[in-house]
Amino acid sequence: MLSYFIQLMNDMKIRTKLILSFVVVVFVPVSIVSIFLTGELRKFAFNNALEQAYQNVDRVKKRSTEVLNVSDDLSYRLSYDERLKNLANRQYESVYDVFVAYRAYPDLQQAKQMYKEISNIRFYSENQTMLNNWEFIYPEEEIRQAEWYVRAQENIGVIHWDYIVDERDGKHYLSLIKGVDLGSRDNRGVLVINVNTSMLNTILNQESFYTIIADSKNNIVAANRPDLYGRTLSEIHDDSGAIYQQSGSYEAIIDREASKVLIEPLNPEMGQNSLRIISIFSIDSIIAEANRINRLVLTVIIISLVLAVLLIYSFSSLISNRLLRLSKHITKVGTGNLAVAMEIDGKDEIGQLSRQFNSMVGSINELMNEVQESNLQKRRLEQKQSEIKFKMMASQINPHFLFNALEAIRMEAHLKGEREIARIVRLLGKMMRSNLEVGSGKTTIKDEIEMVRCYLDVQKFRYEDRLKYELEVDPDAEPVRIPPLIIQPLVENAVIHGMDHKEDGTFIRVKVTAQRGKILVVTEDNGAGITPERLEMIHSFLNESDEHEGGRIGLRNVHVRLQLTYGPDSGLTIYSEPGEGTRIEFSIPTGGEIDD
Repeated sequence: MLSYFIQLMNDMKIRTKLILSFVVVVFVPVSIVSIFLTGELRKFAFNNALEQAYQNVDRVKKRSTEVLNVSDDLSYRLSYDERLKNLANRQYESVYDVFVAYRAYPDLQQAKQMYKEISNIRFYSENQTMLNNWEFIYPEEEIRQAEWYVRAQENIGVIHWDYIVDERDGKHYLSLIKGVDLGSRDNRGVLVINVNTSMLNTILNQESFYTIIADSKNNIVAANRPDLYGRTLSEIHDDSGAIYQQSGSYEAIIDREASKVLIEPLNPEMGQNSLRIISIFSIDSIIAEANRINRLVLTVIIISLVLAVLLIYSFSSLISNRLLRLSKHITKVGTGNLAVAMEIDGKDEIGQLSRQFNSMVGSINELMNEVQESNLQKRRLEQKQSEIKFKMMASQINPHFLFNALEAIRMEAHLKGEREIARIVRLLGKMMRSNLEVGSGKTTIKDEIEMVRCYLDVQKFRYEDRLKYELEVDPDAEPVRIPPLIIQPLVENAVIHGMDHKEDGTFIRVKVTAQRGKILVVTEDNGAGITPERLEMIHSFLNESDEHEGGRIGLRNVHVRLQLTYGPDSGLTIYSEPGEGTRIEFSIPTGGEIDD
């Protein structure tokens, strides 16, 4: 792509290049600055709107709290008013006695008249001798079973806020509900103070953003949109569910518009209050001014570009002719005519270039010779570097000498009656011969298991009763050919790590089964197991792409060879839990290797 662009630039006339370069010099910086400033303006507008929203929410919170505090303070005074308790506890003998008692206690009516923040007050008492005057009310069965009434009866002295129906006019009100102790567990009253919702709506109407107050049941108790009075949050279309959160700042699609949602709890210290203020503002409306400025900047850029093109076109004509004449002389030199000489006119950069051109023509031959010499030296250097060879294995031990030595040790042990040592030496020699004879070919599962058996017998000689093992091989799997040293490293790993922190010994099981055209090989131990963190590191190590130096046949060696031979799904799978041991398994197809 770069070469194509360079070729395209080289094919352009100098006048076009000058025009294009000037356009780029003007347009690119202006574009970068405009994009940066526009982004900063959008960011500033958004942050400013967010700050204003926080201030609005804080203002609404303070003013709404003042309204709610009136009900809170009044409920505190009334719940400890002994005259109210005496009035509710007294057993009346006549309607006249009730009338006199009510007339002697005008506090509820006076409070309603005194505080504009309160819409109404009612006190529920189960004293059947009292009359229902819509201030003192005997609760009907429906009221007694209401959730808010039961909660107030069970939590005496605790303030609850709820959006409930006033049975006197059938309307919903945000109400303070408080259970009042009248002297005994069976004699309790419930005080309900209706908040003046119109005052809350008036407070919210002064806000420019979409603002509502909702309760714990997602009822909208106040809002600056009349169409939401008395409704629930489900009336607001929000698939993300941000408006149902208890607090925080969220981005959501509200009524199909990208919006910012601010949620602030409303005085959580005022009893069991889950009221919250929800402020929603459209992001598009905030950045509208920034978008307008962006369009204005784009218009200015286009006008500037047009003016720049006109100016550079006239300016480029002054120098393009002189450069064209220089280009013609260079073309002659390119054809091999080194006798040309250019007439020098002017003392500017083009004039200097003309002088340098004349000097250049005289030294081209010398330069060509230097290039040829440089290439010759480069070839000589490469030739010397290619002569360096890697040499290894200058000194090796003859495997036959090692086998003969092991056989001599075995015979000596046998003659002296050390049959167990002789057996172990024989097994060790058999293992070493098998390992050294391993090439790029295949071995059978039967032979591989035999090597595993030799290895385990040698280890059992070392660990005695601390090591026990079991080999279970499906006869159908024995003739299957596999790469050598695939199962033995897994058993070696089980012995080494299975014996860690195991004073009572370790049990190793190797199971090979043939089923559904696949061979499943499982090695298990009852060792200390592997922690989840360590197991994750092992999985990462198995799947590393980089090669590691060293010839030790380990888990990664087996894992990679299985994947290279049978495909990426045939690698090792490790299961382990601390204290439960470790199981390593792999499965391979019985049909042979995957062709490259």
